Amino acid sequence: MAQGEGRRAYIGSFTAAGGPGIVAAAVDPDTGALTALGAVNGLPDPSYLALSPAGDTLYAVSETPQGAVAAYRVTGERPEPAGPPVPVGGSGPTHLSVFAGHVLTANYGSGSVTAVPVRADGTLAPSPSGVLRHTGSGPHTQRQRGPHAHQVQPDPTGRWAVSVDLGTDSVRVCTLAGDGLRPHRETALRPGSGPRHLAFHPGGSLAYVVNELTPTVTVCRWDPADGTLAPLTETPVLPGAPAGDAYPSGVVASPDGRFVWTATRGEDVLSVLAVEGDGLRLTATVPCGGHWPRALTESGGFLYVANERSGDVTWFAVDPHTGVPRRSGSLRVAAASCVVVG
Repeated sequence: MAQGEGRRAYIGSFTAAGGPGIVAAAVDPDTGALTALGAVNGLPDPSYLALSPAGDTLYAVSETPQGAVAAYRVTGERPEPAGPPVPVGGSGPTHLSVFAGHVLTANYGSGSVTAVPVRADGTLAPSPSGVLRHTGSGPHTQRQRGPHAHQVQPDPTGRWAVSVDLGTDSVRVCTLAGDGLRPHRETALRPGSGPRHLAFHPGGSLAYVVNELTPTVTVCRWDPADGTLAPLTETPVLPGAPAGDAYPSGVVASPDGRFVWTATRGEDVLSVLAVEGDGLRLTATVPCGGHWPRALTESGGFLYVANERSGDVTWFAVDPHTGVPRRSGSLRVAAASCVVVG
């Protein structure tokens, strides 16, 4: 982001479904409102994005059978490519993060995690330094025949990388050994739960895993000294049995640690869960403002939801006392898949 400019949001989308690629938007700090500035459309299906620590480089996966990651400069009003896409050696990458001088991608189709070195100028090395392949399966005959890494991110200390695998009902902890990834621990969750994404409590000792195949959140104890995760409780994110499809997608912990929010596709709701010690309690659900909320982001007291099938990004002001979101507006983005705010 250029010096002196306001905050920016970056929106990913599925180009195969008519999405515009990567959209840059200005963020109003008082209302949370987004105003589109420009877009870049050269990378197929840039479904998930992540900013560099300095905020001047944006990284995007290409969620295709071949699988790739690309870097963009974001010092102007629209992202500018910073080198060619880099193959990740895995198929269908759905998530990425920056960890210890590398971009990590979670490759859903091949059930693996890839590490791509980041050069000093923020651009990517021409090839991965390592690919860590998951193994295993789960009881769901259609969705869990093999591993499906859905998310990978650093823990709050930056020492460990944590990957969530929907296909194996487990969360893996790994480290970088040289330039490659080395497995450290694997934690099994309830069979058939289908873990999708994880968010850490700001205190650093708890983690919340949202499950896609059952609409719940599993609370886990996180020990950053040993790099171990231990399941504690599991809480529903819906007040009753779903009327039809119900596939949770995103999970976010509030900066003050008092609330956890989730988004559920099909039911098309955001859920508010109050943090009570080592547990959670569902307190409210509200409409997500669109259809098929694929991703959820918190920034500056606002929640942003990428509604894939209705083709929009909605934003919500959050009541600081109750944690309940109130819809404030929306921005049209066809096949929206994620939002990151810098």
